[in-house]
Amino acid sequence: MTTPTALTAAASALPAAPAAGSDRARLAEASRQFEAIFLRQMLTAARSADFGGDDLFGGQGEETFAEMRDARFAEIASSTGAIGLAASIEAQLARFMGPEN
Repeated sequence: MTTPTALTAAASALPAAPAAGSDRARLAEASRQFEAIFLRQMLTAARSADFGGDDLFGGQGEETFAEMRDARFAEIASSTGAIGLAASIEAQLARFMGPEN
């Protein structure tokens, strides 16, 4: 299986990862997690729209699967940087951090 070109290009455009224990690394991870949560909320809101149709296959199992699928999609999108929200948040908040040692 191959990675789509758009995701590969977006991932290669990300800045180099900072040292694992640094404040900047923790900021990058927090920004990525925020983006994933934000994307999950957006997907949940989009799925809650009712267009007046009767669901042929509905129920708790389908809802659970949709939540899991949305969560996984959000994690993948935020980890590849395809959306770019995490990078923007990190850049804005990094301005308030002291210089790295």
